Amino acid sequence: MEMVRATGLSKRYKNFKAVQELSFALRQGEVYGLLGPNGAGKTTTLRMLATLLTPSSGTATVAGYDIRKQPLEVRRNLGIVNGGMQVYERLTGREVLEFFAGFYGLEGRLFRERLAWVTELLEMEGVLDKLVREMSSGMRQKVVIARAILHQPPVLLLDEATAGLDVFARRALLEFVKQYRALGKSLIYSTHVMSEAEEVCDRVGFLYEGKLVYEGPAGEAMAHGGGSLERSFIRRLEEVATQRTPEALRR
Repeated sequence: MEMVRATGLSKRYKNFKAVQELSFALRQGEVYGLLGPNGAGKTTTLRMLATLLTPSSGTATVAGYDIRKQPLEVRRNLGIVNGGMQVYERLTGREVLEFFAGFYGLEGRLFRERLAWVTELLEMEGVLDKLVREMSSGMRQKVVIARAILHQPPVLLLDEATAGLDVFARRALLEFVKQYRALGKSLIYSTHVMSEAEEVCDRVGFLYEGKLVYEGPAGEAMAHGGGSLERSFIRRLEEVATQRTPEALRR
């Protein structure tokens, strides 16, 4: 079952093409790596999927809902985690989550059940009653993730989600990605850090200058690079630049 389907998705700013005719699919229960350097169009793509930007052309569906025609339904079925996301520093973790729960109609018993669920999933027992301003970066990231999944969205978008995290917080986030996939959820993992994608992604798409230049299983992509996604990505760009496109990489 497809949880995200982008079809000819494009975004232009005057003479600049941020995303060009992007088409790909995210299946249920998988992690799709949207990989590329800074400026490749990853964030623009995710913002269009999240209905925060209107495509110049093309469209997409999220959990079966059209991003152009049904933006509210898309948002109800979506969670977003960006690197460097901020939370209210004068509130406790519990207060932050209770505030955001209101946007999803989670109140009373239902909120308490969801709070217990994210607390166990993210191991947040020592975080809930601490003021955000007193939290480590890892604790803050747990609150950011918890507020993004409190409504248990079937699709989660992670955009450079490990940016600014220390090694322990980064490890916790990668383990969470695996856990959320194990629940049958679908995730788009956007990053320029290829080693992270190697660990958590089932399939990958290489994005460069707004274009998808490769798509396939992560293991297959790594094989093209001698066991490395980074080498595979660089090799693919070299092939694009020289117009050498082996049949094995043609998608």
